[in-house]
Amino acid sequence: MSTPAPASPGDQAAAGAPVRQDLLATLRTWQKAAYREYFRLLRRDFLLVATPGAGKTAFALTVAAELLARREIMSVTVVTPTEHLKHQWAQAAHRVGIALDPSYRNGQGQASADYAGVVVTYAQVAAHPALHRQRTENRRTMVIFDEIHHVGDALSWGEAAREAFEPARRRLGLTGTPFRSDANPIPFVTYIEEPDGGKRSRSDYVYGYGPALEDGVVRPVIFLAYSGEMRWRSRAGDEVTGTLGTPMTPDQMAYAWRTALDPDGEWVARVLEAADRRLTEVRRAMPDAGGLVIAGDHADARAYAGLLRKITRTRPVVVLSDDPAASKKIGAFAASDDRWMVAVRMVSEGVDIPRLAVGVYATSVSTALFFAQAVGRFVRVRSRGETASVFLPSVPQLLGYAAELEAERDHVLARRADGEEEERELAEAQRRRDTPDQLDEAPFKALEASAHFDRALYDGGEFGTSAEEDDFLGLPGLLEPEQVTLLLRKRKATQVSVPRPGAAADGPGAPGGPAGSRGGAVPVQPGGPHAAGGPRAAAGPAGAGPSAAGPGGSAHAAAPGAGGSTRENLSALRKELNGLVTAWNHRTGQPHAVIHADLRRACGGPAVPQATATQIRERIELLRRWAAARR
Repeated sequence: MSTPAPASPGDQAAAGAPVRQDLLATLRTWQKAAYREYFRLLRRDFLLVATPGAGKTAFALTVAAELLARREIMSVTVVTPTEHLKHQWAQAAHRVGIALDPSYRNGQGQASADYAGVVVTYAQVAAHPALHRQRTENRRTMVIFDEIHHVGDALSWGEAAREAFEPARRRLGLTGTPFRSDANPIPFVTYIEEPDGGKRSRSDYVYGYGPALEDGVVRPVIFLAYSGEMRWRSRAGDEVTGTLGTPMTPDQMAYAWRTALDPDGEWVARVLEAADRRLTEVRRAMPDAGGLVIAGDHADARAYAGLLRKITRTRPVVVLSDDPAASKKIGAFAASDDRWMVAVRMVSEGVDIPRLAVGVYATSVSTALFFAQAVGRFVRVRSRGETASVFLPSVPQLLGYAAELEAERDHVLARRADGEEEERELAEAQRRRDTPDQLDEAPFKALEASAHFDRALYDGGEFGTSAEEDDFLGLPGLLEPEQVTLLLRKRKATQVSVPRPGAAADGPGAPGGPAGSRGGAVPVQPGGPHAAGGPRAAAGPAGAGPSAAGPGGSAHAAAPGAGGSTRENLSALRKELNGLVTAWNHRTGQPHAVIHADLRRACGGPAVPQATATQIRERIELLRRWAAARR
């Protein structure tokens, strides 16, 4: 929803209700507007959607303090996803004068009378919903759901939350990533019927990343994507080679991605070195800036920590989910000036470490929800001008999430066709039955992983080539968002103004070709030596190589071997085509496979891996014509 017209806090004062002016004075502009909207109408349930790092906790506790002062409620229960967040919430509540017990356990029954409430986890509620319902009924209670989308993670969690907190006097749902793709409704969230039969959640107040960025409430993020050639042995025993960012089947992409993340391969070591160099640059302006590596499992986390120790000659902090001292380690790291922390998923959401400025996405989790949560760890701003840098593999799915960072999404309940549930249950039963058959197969094994810088994504555009990695890593660590945009665009303009040998006069940068910008502009050309908007050649070792003409021009490129080997030229052409397909996907929403199929139908020829250089050029030229015609 759009931000509502603000109502004056004096409206409540006129009705005889106290207003915590001391707390209101500390709130940001958006928080004050959300506060006014909360009290504008009497409603039992309120859903706030605010980008990670914007200050949802402060808003919620200010509302709770006001309700306690009015004696509309007598107790507060905060429900969080993790144990660590329980202590974080209790500390924040203490700062506004609310005593919450973060150590409350189900076996206690009642909390100490010294506390105005408790902080529990969703799992804790699910373990004994009747107990929490009794606590809710005994006193007029406000329930704050931190990252309420977690209630939809499992049907049992949703049922438990509904049973436990249905009697609550007030319920406040908070989320920074309110989008899911399943059919589990989130309790206490209002859904609106869609024309296709589905349902969409309705938020009471929304403060997205775009407005927060304009207000200087969050940091802008530069995404630095790394590609490379991966080689692995499949479960069937075959050796397979694939390049990150090129079209592959879902299984092949998953294996290539896992190969890139193998601690023994070159990809991870190269990316960690680059990330540490970027952190060094950032620390020139932010001396205490820290870095976070998000690993997929405990073994990888320990291995990545070992690599960082070799690179930095210092021991990074390692946080594992089964470590009883995890919360203390996170707190100590947040208060220190240590360079790096390596953790498995537990710090991907909610954990407040404002000094984090450089991240490495070294996990194969591919959901939009998790990606947004992970990036949210780096956008918390302390002073204007700070910029975050996140390193990630060149996986089309992740690049799409990065390009759409500012998009606001609601929770959508998909429409289910008759019988779909029964079919799903049958498939699940069959999958479980067949699982033991897999024990005889040889395990997947990563064999080799190379790495090279692919592109940078920022402000809706894509910039750079592998030859410019040092330029991006050397960006000043303290620039206004507008300055970063200007610097990158100026560099791109300088690149495209330099003629390249063999480039056609009416080359791919001719008017009407893809060009990256915000809004409804023609898409960026990712994945080639230049971002969209200028002459472009798929560079071989000497910078020359195949090029494709723009609309109305010719597609005469250097013949294979003229600017490099046949393999190099084919690789460059495939990369250029895949970049254009990715851009077209961002613009139209069509899946990559559908775009490639349309190109094959129009131009003929086999799939990209088997296509000749001439066939690939024809597809590049056709895709450029589509972009020029705004197909």
